[in-house]
Amino acid sequence: MLKAAILGRLLTTALRVVCGTLFFPRGGSAYVARALTGGLAESGADLTLVAGSRHDLASLSDARVFYRDPRVRLHEVDFTPALESPDPMAYEGPPGTAPLQPSFEDRPGAPDRAFAALDDDAYELQVAAWARELEAAGAAQADVLHLHHLTPLNEAAARVAPGVPIVSHLHGTELLMLEAIAAHPPGHWAHGERWRERLCRWAKASDRLVVAPGNRERAVELLGLSPRHFVVLPNGFDPKAFRPMDVDRRAIWRRTLVDQPRAWRPGQEPGAVHYGERELAAIDRGPVILYVGRFTEIKRLSLLLEAFADARSRMDPPATLILVGGHPGEWEGEHPADAIERLGLDDSAFLAGWHDQSELPQLLAAADLLVLPSARESFGQVIVEAMACGVPAIAAASLGPANIIRDGETGWLFDVDDRAALIDALVDAVNDPAQRARRARSGIVDVAERFTWPALGARLEGILGRSVARRRTGTPEGAGYRVPTAAGPAQGGVPAGAPGGGPPTFS
Repeated sequence: MLKAAILGRLLTTALRVVCGTLFFPRGGSAYVARALTGGLAESGADLTLVAGSRHDLASLSDARVFYRDPRVRLHEVDFTPALESPDPMAYEGPPGTAPLQPSFEDRPGAPDRAFAALDDDAYELQVAAWARELEAAGAAQADVLHLHHLTPLNEAAARVAPGVPIVSHLHGTELLMLEAIAAHPPGHWAHGERWRERLCRWAKASDRLVVAPGNRERAVELLGLSPRHFVVLPNGFDPKAFRPMDVDRRAIWRRTLVDQPRAWRPGQEPGAVHYGERELAAIDRGPVILYVGRFTEIKRLSLLLEAFADARSRMDPPATLILVGGHPGEWEGEHPADAIERLGLDDSAFLAGWHDQSELPQLLAAADLLVLPSARESFGQVIVEAMACGVPAIAAASLGPANIIRDGETGWLFDVDDRAALIDALVDAVNDPAQRARRARSGIVDVAERFTWPALGARLEGILGRSVARRRTGTPEGAGYRVPTAAGPAQGGVPAGAPGGGPPTFS
């Protein structure tokens, strides 16, 4: 009764929340952070967002632009001075700055080195800088902290706001790093085991960990926690922005590919790759297939381009593939521009460059299909956004996409890395417009029922409020924690799917 009374008081007053992300805006997790912060504000929470930022990439990675919201106080942590220093990861600067963020990914030559390659001194620099920024943002006075990913922000929060509960939000990239450490880490990841122990410790110290559908079982194994420690919350879409609409397709692709190009090749600036009337004419021939995302190895862009090249002879009418994304200067493996050249796709596959999410509804509306071949996709937010716009999706049946798409009803699923199945799905979707229309109609209804940001923001506020209530009433957490060993994940705790093993209900 006491816990219910405290929760009732919390939910009738403004919940003071400090949200935090160590990273500058890039990739899906930044869009999720922005949307959930807006959803919390919509629910009436008193919000401060602590976020990394860069000023050297125009507005693409500037937190002041990306997170602009009059309802949210932004505490920007600028990496630009670090990037101008001899060693960005060793930078020590004034308040409002920090050493450059590390990365969960290994990208040789990039200024942001992998977490697992950083020694204890580099770790302490990160923690000290972010502790200073959290303290300045009022973390100790908050009711609850909502921290994206598991990063040195968690350690910093424990030092400057030890009495404030933490809800950590996993986005999947940290799980990929843990899997790499447990398997065959690169030789230069000399400190991988130390970082694995830290992530497990931060997870255990979190009051709850929020995970996307499809990631709970992975997180349970990798972090050595009981399933009770997790709550599943999908990503979503803004129903005001993402909806079916009529657009001038040719005008949109002319602006995107010809008049205001943003595509690039390795060593080039955004806009260096551009197109003309020949490419626009190709787009008019038949359906437009869209990929949206980063150019990382896990996205399987080479697989997509190779499958598209093989599928073209069976497509009637011929389709065009447009790749939207690729954060400037960031790629792994074969760059898509090189793959397009290797496969002779210059007349049917084009690069559109990186675009803000606010531009995505029109780009989706100018397409007929979305394709996402990722081998490991924690959720797949762009699938939900595409379906909301009436664009059915083809996706690898991994983790999130398998929980979003109803194969044969709202889209197409194929087995991970199954090139032949991807080819068949592409041909089937291109050659059967009636089938595309049927699955598009079903998808619009399906995502509206399951994945809107306002509803998810309200659910998140409930999760945060319950964490505060548990802390204030001293409600004990479930047992079952054991740090996994380097040889593999822990086997203790309640197995996923076992009686009593499900997450608590917070909706």
